[in-house]
Amino acid sequence: MVIFDRHRRLRSTASIRDLVRENHLIRDDLIMPVFVDATIKDKEEIASMPGIYRFSLAAVLDEIKEIVDLGIQSVIIFGIPDHKDDVGSGAWEENGVVQQAIRKIKAAYPDLIVIADTCLCEYTSTGHCGIVKDHRVLNDESLVYNTKTAVSQVKAGADMVAPSNAMDGFVAAIREGLDKAGFQNTPIMSYSVKYASSFYGPFRDAADGAPQFGDRKGYQMDPANRLEALREVASDEKEGADFVMVKPAMAFLDIMRDVRNHTNLPLVAYNVSGEYAMIKAASQNGWIDEDQIVKETLVGMKRAGADLIITYFAKDAAQRINKQRW
Repeated sequence: MVIFDRHRRLRSTASIRDLVRENHLIRDDLIMPVFVDATIKDKEEIASMPGIYRFSLAAVLDEIKEIVDLGIQSVIIFGIPDHKDDVGSGAWEENGVVQQAIRKIKAAYPDLIVIADTCLCEYTSTGHCGIVKDHRVLNDESLVYNTKTAVSQVKAGADMVAPSNAMDGFVAAIREGLDKAGFQNTPIMSYSVKYASSFYGPFRDAADGAPQFGDRKGYQMDPANRLEALREVASDEKEGADFVMVKPAMAFLDIMRDVRNHTNLPLVAYNVSGEYAMIKAASQNGWIDEDQIVKETLVGMKRAGADLIITYFAKDAAQRINKQRW
């Protein structure tokens, strides 16, 4: 008689499958992005991201209440200002749109973890993540303004900052700036591994942050590169990052596993706008089962090594988790 392994014994019933499941998605894993727009009066749906909205300062607490009621404990805030200029000054204004939103949210929900995305692209007239001279994004000069932005966000009440600008040395600069301002205990969630990806298209609609010329390939990573990601993570660890991130997530799960194998810091996956939009579009056409695809997608990120997931599906996922274990 041929002897073989019977792996199906551990798949035979739903209860046994639950018993031996290796990865679970829980609400504490989820971070919900929130867009706050200084130019609107209520809320507006983002056409390329069905179910995701820009909120006015007057309307944002309605969204936050819904998020909190679902049991999600973390949000990341993005701002759309009422003016732009060549240095992105709206990013660090005391009464900038993100700063006002943070104060409102923390006053109403002090236990909610509020993360501020720290970048200039939504605020510069060029749409780039730093200061531009002669059509070149200047690295060191940009660090000054990104640091000012981080400090202003924390002064407004942000629990942590998430710098996404992809300038060399941004973690070191922001860490120094926060420490000098008395915020030694404020964590930095670094966008350590940020690829120059086409999956960001809908976000640029959402945040009105598309570059007005050229692209971001000079400061974001080449999607073909793997070892470069480990160098980026090593630099951020050395400079004082408290979290590291891989963005985008779905097409870069191999990178996520590499990073997980090389760092003991908490690892964040960013399930980006294009990934969200593709699933929504396919679901609306009846081509896929959205619930099951979202589950597989997010659990796949956990399996690849992510501790936390920034995802536009956070509210949907939390609703499903509240009904049954994922």
